Amino acid sequence: MTSFVDNVVVHAHAGDGGHGCASVLREKFKPLGGPDGGNGGRGGDVVLEVDPNTTTLLDLHHHPHMKAGNGKPGAGNHRSGAVADDVVIPVPSGTVVTTMNGEVLADLVGSGTRFVIARGGRGGLGNAALSSPKHKAPGFALLGEPGEHRDVMLELKTVADVALVGFPSAGKSSLIAAMSAARPKIADYPFTTLVPNLGVVTAGEVVYTVADVPGLIPGASQGKGLGLEFLRHVERCSVLVHVLDCSTMEPGRDPIDDLDVIEAELAEYGGLQDRPRLVALNKIDVPDARVLADLVRPILEERGYPVFEISAATHEGLRPLSFAMAELVLKARKEAIALEAPRVIITPKAVNDSGFRIIAEEDGYRIRGERPERWVRQTDFSNDEAVGYLADRLARLGVEDALWKAGAKAGSTVMIGDDDNAVVFDWQPTIIAGDGAGEVSPRGTDVRLDARIDGD
Repeated sequence: MTSFVDNVVVHAHAGDGGHGCASVLREKFKPLGGPDGGNGGRGGDVVLEVDPNTTTLLDLHHHPHMKAGNGKPGAGNHRSGAVADDVVIPVPSGTVVTTMNGEVLADLVGSGTRFVIARGGRGGLGNAALSSPKHKAPGFALLGEPGEHRDVMLELKTVADVALVGFPSAGKSSLIAAMSAARPKIADYPFTTLVPNLGVVTAGEVVYTVADVPGLIPGASQGKGLGLEFLRHVERCSVLVHVLDCSTMEPGRDPIDDLDVIEAELAEYGGLQDRPRLVALNKIDVPDARVLADLVRPILEERGYPVFEISAATHEGLRPLSFAMAELVLKARKEAIALEAPRVIITPKAVNDSGFRIIAEEDGYRIRGERPERWVRQTDFSNDEAVGYLADRLARLGVEDALWKAGAKAGSTVMIGDDDNAVVFDWQPTIIAGDGAGEVSPRGTDVRLDARIDGD
């Protein structure tokens, strides 16, 4: 049964916003007390949050569909609808969020780090919020916006300072168990370790984490064995330690060849050339292994590798190795701090940004822009007054004048939005766009209210 998952697709559905309410206050002696419709509640977000108690994406593997609740609609007497709760998904530190096309959206490192993968829709305004001195009693309310639907890929890359790499049964799990409180599964057959194991090591005043990366064999970078599944967990580590088995009895294998094979796989995977390396010649508690370690040590040192002869079984040589790791980790941390320059990125909108654009197409004119498309989603097209309110908003934004300048005529086909859910209509301008002679057609009046005012 699958117990460790580090790659999963999440289908996130944020909640829809609640609709606004169109209501008029009716009390004794106040048959038309004015608009009192409340606003709709906001839909819930779908949020990722780093949880230190979560170490795998297994739960999302079994339940990849996440849906937040919808906001409640507004009601009369100025009652706003309830805001829906967000759906918070716990993920391990080191989770990378990407689109299905591979674009990185977020890199979640550190307890409590959050990222919203799908935003809930805003609630629609009730007619009380839409009223104004010129528009005293709107007979409509705005609809709630639909929540975002988004598919994202989550990829877990272990956050550790040191990665132990080597052939299966080289003693990596035994080494991490000897140096820390981690207790991985240990046995005398290949591919015993099926998940990356993390251990915390203390060397003097330096505390750092060590990861046991399993499954590296020839061809791992192309998917052979388990290596391709776990090479991603090496990417974040600042130090690599080659654990070489000096007691192997397999024909055609020796520590030098093992090192060359693993280095070739790391080079094929890419991006790890700058990481400092240490070499741990393991299992020197076996007499023949100690002899072999003494033979290969000068060769490795000639290549520039710091070499340590160790035994995970008897703990021989582990203290010098742990302090050597700590020294490299401390150096990497200082370099990372030096490279981190605080930056404040300010991206103001251009002063001439109208918030929309007109695209002339073969079938007509398409309007694209965040505000006009949002206004369309909020409009109840079964209500003539609401449609008129939308036309007034578009006119105030400058859409009608822009259409006139783009060559549109009365009766031209105009589309707002993308091809999938565009609103299509024949344009009938409410102003004589371009000459400044026209006036906005009156909308939003209430004949009952006008009758009261005339009667007074």
